[in-house]
Amino acid sequence: MSKLLIAHGGAPTAVINASLYGAVAEAKRSGRVSGILGAAHGSSGLLAEQFYDLGALTETQLETIRRSPASAIGTSRTPLEEGDYEKMARALWDMQFKRRDPDGVLFTGGNGSMDTCARLGRACAGTGILVGGIPKTIDNDIDLTDHAPGYGSAARFAAQAMAEIAADVASLPIHVCIVEYMGRNAGWITAASILARQQAGDAPHLVLLPEAPFEEEAFLRRVQTIWQLGRGVVVAVSEGIRRVDGSPVAPPVFTAGRAAYYGAVSQHLCSLVIRKLGIKARCEVPGILGRCCEEMVSPLDRAEAEAMGARAARAVLAGQGGFMAALKRVSDEPYRCEEILVPVEQLSLRERAFPKSWITSSGFDVAEGFARWCRPLIGGPLTRPFIWKESL
Repeated sequence: MSKLLIAHGGAPTAVINASLYGAVAEAKRSGRVSGILGAAHGSSGLLAEQFYDLGALTETQLETIRRSPASAIGTSRTPLEEGDYEKMARALWDMQFKRRDPDGVLFTGGNGSMDTCARLGRACAGTGILVGGIPKTIDNDIDLTDHAPGYGSAARFAAQAMAEIAADVASLPIHVCIVEYMGRNAGWITAASILARQQAGDAPHLVLLPEAPFEEEAFLRRVQTIWQLGRGVVVAVSEGIRRVDGSPVAPPVFTAGRAAYYGAVSQHLCSLVIRKLGIKARCEVPGILGRCCEEMVSPLDRAEAEAMGARAARAVLAGQGGFMAALKRVSDEPYRCEEILVPVEQLSLRERAFPKSWITSSGFDVAEGFARWCRPLIGGPLTRPFIWKESL
């Protein structure tokens, strides 16, 4: 194989660069490549033939990249038309004659990027160019893998942020605090906030997921009941929660293709609490910080991200295409996952929802089974604030 090309798609994570490092390091170790390229800002860079020379990076530079959040080579949400895949395939083919020789292409990303991976693979059929995928998403909504790199760190951030907000509210219990997490269609990140709990009754007191239809009156009754205990109320909510009829609680303020930009659902819920219950309420929206905070990276997440990059590189260097590297859970305690390959054609634009079996019958909480599954992924114990449970 002459050269390996790596592209990133979709939103970055705190460990996407660890996957980049893993793929580059594996390609270098193989001794089977003459160069490694990175597409500048994903599909758009591939179409424009704009690349970074990853093979020229020093070991010190690569190690810095490995521990850096966001995407070192840039990423994009470039909308692609059917003809664009043929254009990319022709660009790759032309590159072979310009002595840049890309015989292997790896796309790192979520559902949309895996769709791109599958379509580009079909467009490259017969050219000798192999295309494979590396999983990446904080939303954890990629199918056929136990979890996606990027999720463990986002889950750790969600839980640690909840633990600290809960301590603040408990020390001055004068309002309802609503913490909004990313998760347009899937509640995996929001669910991880329950790992902040140390005992029954701890925050989050309510957990609102897109998979559990939101009922306004039931929500307000729950808030009122918890408020009367006198310890304050902390609510964890996914940005994309929906009503029983499927309409978003906070409608999109802008849509473009598959991308939708929502208003802050936490502000909407705060307004409900203030207007209908007469209780002070405030919202917290970590937003992008929840996916780029290097201080909150899960060591396991980084290690698995690197492993997925290396596994994908090994596969394409061995002559395999049409796959995504994935993780298969072997056991929870002790935690162990196997590295596997799954057909990328079975993944295109399929979103894995948070399992209903892990949502309690009330629709306002998450079962302990999820906590057992998720706890290893955050990479160790959280920092626990001290809170008096009772006075003398």
